[in-house]
Amino acid sequence: MKYSEQWLKEWVPITISTRDLCDQLTNAGLEVDGTEGVAGEFSEVVVAEITTVEPHPNASRLSVCQVDDGAGTATVVCGAPNVSPGLKSAFARVGAVLPDGTAIGRSELRGVVSEGMLLSTVELGLDGDADGILELDAELERGTDLRVALGLDDVVIDIDLTPNRGDALSIRGLAREVGVLNRLPVSAPRIDAVRAETETVFGVEIVNAAGCPRYLGRVIEGVDISRPTPWWMRERLRRSGLRPIDAAVDVTNYVLLELGQPMHAFDLDQLSGGIVVRNGRTGESMTLLDGRDVDVDETVLLITDSSGPVAMAGVMGGDRSGVGTSTCNVFLECAYFSPQTTAATSRRFDINSDAAYRYARGVDYQLQARAMERATRLLVDIAGGRPGPVVEAVSEKDLPTANRVSLRKSRLDLLVGEEIPVEDVERILDSLELAPSCVGAGDERVWTTTSPSHRFDIAREEDLVEEVLRIHGYDAIGSRVPVVPLPLGRARVSELLDARLKDLLVDLGYAEAITYSFIDPHVADLLDPAGDPVAVVNPVSSEHAVMRTSLLSGLVTALRNNLSRQATRVRLFETGQCFRKEADDLAQLTLCGGILFGPREREGWAHDRDRVDFFDVKGDVERLFALGGLGVGYTKATDPVLHPGQSAVVLVDGEPAGRFGRLHPEVETVLELPSGVFVFELEEDAVLARRRRRHGSVSRQPSVRRDLALVVDREVPAASIESIVRSRLGEILAEFTFFDVYAGKGIDSNEKSVAIGLTFQHGSRTLTDTEIAQHLDDTLLDLKSRLGVRLR
Repeated sequence: MKYSEQWLKEWVPITISTRDLCDQLTNAGLEVDGTEGVAGEFSEVVVAEITTVEPHPNASRLSVCQVDDGAGTATVVCGAPNVSPGLKSAFARVGAVLPDGTAIGRSELRGVVSEGMLLSTVELGLDGDADGILELDAELERGTDLRVALGLDDVVIDIDLTPNRGDALSIRGLAREVGVLNRLPVSAPRIDAVRAETETVFGVEIVNAAGCPRYLGRVIEGVDISRPTPWWMRERLRRSGLRPIDAAVDVTNYVLLELGQPMHAFDLDQLSGGIVVRNGRTGESMTLLDGRDVDVDETVLLITDSSGPVAMAGVMGGDRSGVGTSTCNVFLECAYFSPQTTAATSRRFDINSDAAYRYARGVDYQLQARAMERATRLLVDIAGGRPGPVVEAVSEKDLPTANRVSLRKSRLDLLVGEEIPVEDVERILDSLELAPSCVGAGDERVWTTTSPSHRFDIAREEDLVEEVLRIHGYDAIGSRVPVVPLPLGRARVSELLDARLKDLLVDLGYAEAITYSFIDPHVADLLDPAGDPVAVVNPVSSEHAVMRTSLLSGLVTALRNNLSRQATRVRLFETGQCFRKEADDLAQLTLCGGILFGPREREGWAHDRDRVDFFDVKGDVERLFALGGLGVGYTKATDPVLHPGQSAVVLVDGEPAGRFGRLHPEVETVLELPSGVFVFELEEDAVLARRRRRHGSVSRQPSVRRDLALVVDREVPAASIESIVRSRLGEILAEFTFFDVYAGKGIDSNEKSVAIGLTFQHGSRTLTDTEIAQHLDDTLLDLKSRLGVRLR
């Protein structure tokens, strides 16, 4: 927020320097970003009056003016279209130096000597119209130094406010703050009720009281919007970063800057049937003041009349009812809109208007009546007109309520680190309009406060501690070295394993990714169709509208970003929480996910550039589970997200613990990904589960290998064969190997031949051929009865 130091001084009589004021505000939590002079350096520029205007004898577009600067009359040749007798303007005498370094002297223009120069705002280094000279108020005295007359020895201070300090987004709020910091009174302008001169009203109805608990409206008939806004108001707007437009808009913007209350002016003749504050309807649309056409729905709060939307509540007005120079009758709006409602609409449509900025941070909910009277008086004084009575619609139960917060002296002293005198604490609380009451004495003293209507951020005891401390001054608190016990704790096993998990993935060539927990609902449905994602109440955007149920959505987005930057080999992993509905509760699951794409190895002369495949991701998954000494099994995946022939479900003790494989080609197409993207997603608790390792001596007995070719149905997974064989043979099976799969000539079309190698070894004696044959026969019988396996 930018504000004029001179304007501030009209509210609070500070005498400190600009630098000290900036330091004071920054130390109090209102950080000053910078300062800037209102106008550049110039000299010998005064207020002067044009007494006569004659056409130039040799140039049709020039005029010859007689200018009275209080010390005499000078002849000035001027080409501005707005020169006229009686007009007071800025006059650069002979010898003047302008902000751009131009020196003014006598000069002959088409045969007429010009003794000085009448100036525009641009030539003075001010924003404004370069097509005409500066028009000054008639009350200004001739010969007055222009810097004094216009208050150009002013400084614009730019403050960067934190979101919780919406109360300081006005001269009123800043003056209140500066007054407290300097123990000075604040002199607010007197605001009296404006007497109604007509009985004309325009009805107001609130349908969504939660979004708009209070709405005030007033009709002003017979205004002349074409009348110019006074120089002082235009300058204050300009110095605050706003562009003067017309009387109605300038007045509402001025009240916004002065009091912190956003307002809006409608062209009454473009409205019909009365104002209704309601939510939008499916299929409704409107054109905003900036020319944008937007579609609205039930989540958007609107200001409407009988013809439809006329404004987006608290955000921006509509083009249909905007005021212009031809407007004769005005309807003034002054309302309190919910911060949550306004913030959601502002984010959704990417509109960061001055009104939305303030409403989203909280506007004083008791300010609307005073702001309406202030705006009415200013507009009538400038543009004329006959005001009608104020119409108010209010839902008291939906208005915010004041927070009652207690502050214990013992808690204050503990958090501050030293004792602040009781009288200082009470003075600070009272100056902040917190209406403190006190019970107890000594360390048992407790102050109970009531937050004023402009302070939404004071809700708990720590907030009061902060208020006392920042007004008392952080630099007034002495520094000391803290003395605290620092016992050496033992790291939890889960934390160590989590770190080892990440280290292992990095060793395997993965880079860690940290992605958003809020994701696009369309991507969520595509990558976890069985999930029921939790909707975010106030999403930052439509692409972050639900909470993730899977890590794959963020990893896929990260892969796309890398590929768009010409990456050819990508390996990413992430560990984090996912959120799923469970009855009336919200389950938070910690998962470990990864994504692979591209060549298996980095480019080099010693190996081929083969691309990653199913067995690469399977091997990485097995390495992760090996951290805790876990063996895993697999079963066929029926996941629509994964390729049906290149995917599997990971089993730990027979229970699913994750999934991995290649993304389904249709999913790759929808996500605009290249072919061959592999992923895994595992339950981190299952990965990090520890199993006591069993150690034994290495057998000195000879081993015997037997190879078997088994014919089995094509749909039987190899893992089922391995599970039965290991279960049947137990400890005498030293090694199990799959070394061939065949389908073709000699094998039925719905079958396949699987070759396995079995290595037998006993721990204490040599196995006989008879024993081995018996074990093989028993195993084959078991395989046949359970899986329909036969020897080839």
